[in-house]
Amino acid sequence: MRKKIIIGNWKMNYTITEAEDFVSSIKDKINVDFVDVVICPNFVSLYNISNILEGTNIKLGAQNVSWEDKGAYTGETSAPMLVSSFVDYCIIGHSERRTIFNETDEIVNKKAKKLLENNIKPIICVGETLEERESNKMYDVISNELSNSIDGISKEDMERNILIAYEPIWAIGTGKTASAEDANKMCSFIRSKIEEKYGSKIAQSIRILYGGSVKPTNAKEILDMEDIDGALVGGASLKNDFVAIVNY
Repeated sequence: MRKKIIIGNWKMNYTITEAEDFVSSIKDKINVDFVDVVICPNFVSLYNISNILEGTNIKLGAQNVSWEDKGAYTGETSAPMLVSSFVDYCIIGHSERRTIFNETDEIVNKKAKKLLENNIKPIICVGETLEERESNKMYDVISNELSNSIDGISKEDMERNILIAYEPIWAIGTGKTASAEDANKMCSFIRSKIEEKYGSKIAQSIRILYGGSVKPTNAKEILDMEDIDGALVGGASLKNDFVAIVNY
């Protein structure tokens, strides 16, 4: 049975002091007996938050990474730097990175491989726009994004280290949420595409998450779905709603 996982993506929020205060206030309220929990603060807060999480079972994640180890890449953060901040997971391919910063599937793929080289688990995001959904192109879009993003990744890494997050772009930060049934249908489709490439065993072991305006009022409906193994939580991860979602 796949263990549920709840990941908080803080995006560009909280100063270091605010981040420390918030994590200190919630860490003892979170029950990790039946669910994995990951908090993804901004880069400047990573090391400080790692110290606060020490001794807990809450894991630390980053929101992005470079595909290079070092060099003349102003403003970038490498996977070895994340390792030095005790990062366990890293979000890549988030729709905001794809749409605002023009990241391609090929870039996401390079980042995934670099994370795996450094024993950090990639959380690979895929999702369609409202226009693509309304024109019934969402399955083609998701299939292409997924196939390109995981190209060349081994069976072993897919089974043990990769997470996939389905995040419909039209549901991120809008207050709109895909119905639990629609979200589950797409997560099931993603699982079927993984099965085609890697086989049934790996398809049944990989965790596929839903993200897009997840909050305490809809968490139960979403997380009870058969093919949804967790949630990538945005705005609600910045307040006590995150505790409520985890403890559900």
